[in-house]
Amino acid sequence: MKQLRGALAEAISSVLPISAIVLLLSVSVAPMNAGVLVLFLFGTIMLIFGMSLFTIGSEISMKPLGEGIGVQLNKSKKMLFPLIICFVLGVLITIAEPDLQVLAEQVPSIPNSVLIISVAIGVGLFLSIALYRARKNVPLSRLLLVFYIFIIALAFFAPEDFIPTAFDSGGVTTGPITVPFIMALGAGMASISKDKRSNENSFGLIALCSIGPILSVLILSICFNPEPETTETVLAQIDTTVEAFMEFARAIPRYAEEVLVAFLPIVGVFLVFQLISRRFHRHQIIKISVGLLYTFVGLVLFLTGANVGFMPAGRLIGSEISGGEAGWLLIPIGMIMGYFVVSAEPAVHSLKKQVEEVTNGAISQNAVGYALSIGVAVSLGISMLRVLTGIPVLPFLIVGYTVSLVITFFVPPIYTGIAFDSGGVASGPMTTTFILSFAMGACEMLGGNLMTDAFGIVAMVAMTPLITIQVMGLNGHIKQRRMREKAHKEFIQIEDDIIYYDDIYNVSEEETV
Repeated sequence: MKQLRGALAEAISSVLPISAIVLLLSVSVAPMNAGVLVLFLFGTIMLIFGMSLFTIGSEISMKPLGEGIGVQLNKSKKMLFPLIICFVLGVLITIAEPDLQVLAEQVPSIPNSVLIISVAIGVGLFLSIALYRARKNVPLSRLLLVFYIFIIALAFFAPEDFIPTAFDSGGVTTGPITVPFIMALGAGMASISKDKRSNENSFGLIALCSIGPILSVLILSICFNPEPETTETVLAQIDTTVEAFMEFARAIPRYAEEVLVAFLPIVGVFLVFQLISRRFHRHQIIKISVGLLYTFVGLVLFLTGANVGFMPAGRLIGSEISGGEAGWLLIPIGMIMGYFVVSAEPAVHSLKKQVEEVTNGAISQNAVGYALSIGVAVSLGISMLRVLTGIPVLPFLIVGYTVSLVITFFVPPIYTGIAFDSGGVASGPMTTTFILSFAMGACEMLGGNLMTDAFGIVAMVAMTPLITIQVMGLNGHIKQRRMREKAHKEFIQIEDDIIYYDDIYNVSEEETV
């Protein structure tokens, strides 16, 4: 009960700021009709309870399962079998990610099954690469540099309309199911390592797994050379609270089915792993099973609230603001939303907790939270500027990734892993529903191209934390170095004082001792 109250308080503090902003906008620059407002309020309640259950469930199910598999993989002296297992896990967990279904629907010119399988293979391949990196102690910065140079080069050969979607896929795929499991897997693989790089190797899996989907979609767009197609979303007409309730009642079974299909591979992995390793005792099995149930119910409530309640509100607010006389307000409003919306992402809480645990409190949850919020605020400000002006996303991505990769050579490696992991974590379901809908509503009202102007917002959200968190790490590293230098000078000064005292009073060495 105490854990539930804590999770509920954390969820309320995360969701209420963005809810208050939306309500304030609804009575000022972006009036809402009563139906959309009721949907939003119902959605806020579902988000709070969904996030609470998800936080508890992932802590008692995903974390021990992922860590257990990671430990077992690291015990194997041979490399081939663990690599195969990682590949299979990456494929299954990615297919299980509900956000990937949303991405597939947004690229109608490529068959859904082809897109999903291709992205899943990309994640599986890079999860195997992540294991190889941890085993061989290959610096993460070196791999990131090579792969992102290849991605940028490949982007020049892809159709322009699909470049934003390709980069968006890297953030979308690492969603609320994938992130807690992969983070725990990394912690498990690093836990039995005794060298000084074990903490560093516990991060970086999400960073590498985010690369696979980008490459997959870029290659698919080049091979298929698809023509962009977009469909206009029709908002439901809600006149009464009963109709709003029925809208959620109709949506819950649909999202429950999606999440159930997503959970079947995870349950299968759990059963097979337990049969082979016999790692968990009866009490632990019951606890993990209850945790999976909590995670399932929480994710259903969260996705229903985000898609049914927050998505229409985001689209309507974006449309109202851009259609008014002060369309430039999109930029500051987008930045304010970005600052607060990242704290409502369920996987962000998992990342912050693991960072504090792995670093023994040296990097606090608050520090990571502030760095993420600042990064996402900047990214949404740039994204709203793109919606207003039609500037392509690729130049921003090239500059942003160049800066973030250059910084990797000046910060401790653990900050690089945390930063690049946080990019995938920050771009979760709240970004792909509420913020993307906000951008799409504004883009439609301005008559822009959805594929090039609205899409790409997830990519920007996933990119800017790479810079802000590494800058945070660089600042901390500089402070620690200055403290060490100061302590060293003070120590030398004390030695000089002792020598001076000895010289004045002619104290022998034995007397000094």
